[in-house]
Amino acid sequence: MCHRRVVSGVSRGIAADRIDRLHELARAAASDGRDDLARRYVRRARRIAERHRLSLPERFRRFTCDRCDAYLRPGRNARVRTREGHVVVTCECGGQARYPYGNRESDASES
Repeated sequence: MCHRRVVSGVSRGIAADRIDRLHELARAAASDGRDDLARRYVRRARRIAERHRLSLPERFRRFTCDRCDAYLRPGRNARVRTREGHVVVTCECGGQARYPYGNRESDASES
């Protein structure tokens, strides 16, 4: 029989606070040029989110590479390009992420 650990609402709140704090620390470490430390903070935040079954905040997901866990700094270790209807963020490791932009309702009415 599989033993599942029940995660309470209190521990999820603590985990969410810790993920936010790790995001701030990763941003500060990346801006100081400590990319190895920023990568450790990103990995730790992802692990906490997995353990507590939380999704990472959107602002956190947008600034981290899924492939190498680097904290992305546009112009320094990431390239940002706009394409028709989406933004492509490319990490220096080669990992890419695409995010939509624009109003989808107005795009559908123009077609």
